[in-house]
Amino acid sequence: MDMFLFALGCLIFICFILHLYTRQVQQQIKDPHHRAFQQVFLFVYLLALAGDWLQGPHVYALYESYGIQKHEIEILFIAGFGSSMLFGTIVASLADKYGRRNICFLYGILYGVSCVTKHFPNFQILFVGRLLAGMATSILFSAFESWLVSEHRHRNFESETLGIVFANAYFGNSVVAILSGIIAQLAANTFGYVAPFDTAIITFIALCFLLATTWSENYGDANAPISQSFLSAWKSIKSDRKIFLLGIVQALFEASMYVFTLEWTPALTQVLNTETIDKTDSKNPPIPHGYIFASYMVAMMMGSNSFKVFCNYTTPESFMRYIIIMSAFCLSVPVFLPQNQIVMFIAFLVFEFCVGIFWPAMATMRSKYISEEARATVMNYFRIPLNFIVVVILLKDFHLKVIFVSCVFFLGLAATAMFLLHQLSLHTIHSFSPVNKLLTEQEEKMLQAMNSSTDENANKNEPLRSSTS
Repeated sequence: MDMFLFALGCLIFICFILHLYTRQVQQQIKDPHHRAFQQVFLFVYLLALAGDWLQGPHVYALYESYGIQKHEIEILFIAGFGSSMLFGTIVASLADKYGRRNICFLYGILYGVSCVTKHFPNFQILFVGRLLAGMATSILFSAFESWLVSEHRHRNFESETLGIVFANAYFGNSVVAILSGIIAQLAANTFGYVAPFDTAIITFIALCFLLATTWSENYGDANAPISQSFLSAWKSIKSDRKIFLLGIVQALFEASMYVFTLEWTPALTQVLNTETIDKTDSKNPPIPHGYIFASYMVAMMMGSNSFKVFCNYTTPESFMRYIIIMSAFCLSVPVFLPQNQIVMFIAFLVFEFCVGIFWPAMATMRSKYISEEARATVMNYFRIPLNFIVVVILLKDFHLKVIFVSCVFFLGLAATAMFLLHQLSLHTIHSFSPVNKLLTEQEEKMLQAMNSSTDENANKNEPLRSSTS
């Protein structure tokens, strides 16, 4: 307990120093219109995230309090990921045709109704709630970002400032996660396990009100039929290697991240003497989950701040190669050092630091490579394989070592795809650089001069041919 609390204090201090340094070296947004736009987006987006974070810590505990068996709880979680993979892909992709703001509004409704189902200790009703939550999650991770990128371009803001907005959004995500965890715990202690979900409902009502009053609507290709939107997105992935590789990186990294969120608790507790642990004693848990979770969020905040610094020196395509490799090394620690809790915890903190860099980096690259017409649809295609991987791991009762070996393998593939994407980005920059453009123009002039001289010689030789004939 003391070790985890000490680690949290050190992380908060380091994060504060890093935040002060970042404010000095990062590019500042001078346009007052852009600052106002960023505030409007962040207020709504962070409210949407708060509604999600408020529920997370007590979903499993609520199901257990209703007397639902462990196997049935696993089915409920599988239903959520499966719904996100199947129904969520379709629903969230409607944003390109029917409007990003409208689908964000639907997010609040679906998730709000899902929270209402938590009042009923009935497996079938809770199952429906998980289906709705899965669809809402797909919207959260696609429609809001699609609205931001489209609106940012429509208002002709500098493209470089978009990365700053993403970094601030994911920094705020960590802050909201910590605050939501505290609020949810206070609500649960006072009113019971269902209270955090009621708090989330209030959050979703406020979200819908702000969406209706502060956001304008934007679309992808509103005139195209829905089937055309799916075909267009699929063709983009097939024809553009950069989008294809970006999708591989996102799917494999996020799959490893979701698996990590499910398995870090057993990884840190496996070193303890399980025979002496009373898992039903909530007052004396084997590890302090609250302190550890807060430490992870602070590490993510440090990563988001570091992203801003890294972007001053190089591109996300460049530094993300090494971030993914570092992530793979971190998740290999439970495989090679399963009995060393301290080293494992430090490795998990470094992994969360990498996650904090991953989110804004991926969002920045998506804004660069994915076309406007079917942005949300393409992003939801990326979520299909990651949800499939998580569902398979939940269905199969793999040993903990096998699970982390799989994560390392996924991250190794993601790193390979990232290296290839970096090479393609260098080729694109090289092809369209001003120097190469100048060289191409000079080459064209030389060819024209050679052709003209050839024509002149041909004209001079023409009379000779006539006389000889």
